[in-house]
Amino acid sequence: MNPNQTAVYPYLAFNGNCREAMTFYKDCIGGELEIMDFASAPMDTPPEAKNNVMHSRLTKGELTIMASDSMPGQPVTNGSSVSLSVNCASKEEVDTFFNNLSKDGKVTMPAGDTFWGAYFGMLTDKFGIHWMFNYDKPRQ
Repeated sequence: MNPNQTAVYPYLAFNGNCREAMTFYKDCIGGELEIMDFASAPMDTPPEAKNNVMHSRLTKGELTIMASDSMPGQPVTNGSSVSLSVNCASKEEVDTFFNNLSKDGKVTMPAGDTFWGAYFGMLTDKFGIHWMFNYDKPRQ
């Protein structure tokens, strides 16, 4: 991650299960996970929220996903307007990520060859997050 380069990163919000979700994503994708809970912050936090995640970041190469738990009294409503689109380096990487993240989730389009020349699949994971995986196959 080049600090002098402008970039956009997905930021996910959870209702108290951010640590579980981000640990699951790390197990599925790999990379390095950093987590800071509300107890580490110099702010007034209700006791029941002290172990909730204030900020987390999962990085693997150029892939970065950030997330946190919602503030107490501000629940998250999951919607279908955002998907995490991951451009993979190989068909095997698509299959690995897809198979790992689909556990206890819902496959909306099985991974496979497409008419546009890619290997592609879509799913919603067990936390309600929508994922798209794409591998642009070399042109022949």
